[in-house]
Amino acid sequence: MHIWVDADACPVVIKEILFRAAERTKLTTTFVANKLLRVPPSLYIKALQVPAGFDVADNKIVQELAAGDLVITADIPLAAQVIANGGHALNPRGEFYSTANINERLAMRNFMEELRGSGVDISGPSTFSQADRQAFAAELDRFLAKTL
Repeated sequence: MHIWVDADACPVVIKEILFRAAERTKLTTTFVANKLLRVPPSLYIKALQVPAGFDVADNKIVQELAAGDLVITADIPLAAQVIANGGHALNPRGEFYSTANINERLAMRNFMEELRGSGVDISGPSTFSQADRQAFAAELDRFLAKTL
């Protein structure tokens, strides 16, 4: 198994959790972004810079993904592609996307995008909290314990 991280918008605290998990589990973890990323020196942690552009990092992750791989992303369309290709997708707030919930998440995302496009003022996601960080770490640990 390989862990892929949609790293452009991934919170720093989540990256730090993933750095520790990669070292502990000895799983290759690749952070994909369109900007230069600094990652600790490690046999298991990689940074992959892709050209700037809409969905370039997402497309690279989908292209490299193998069935059973884990992708860390808040991008719902990317999560849908990951699931369709046999991978697992975990949101930085600790929610796993699955075949049971991805269509609902996509529909809500598209609805909200339509509202914003029509001029309705909609607030974005809540501030990333300590509870979000703990939820992510707990879900990651459960998944890795079950999978490895």
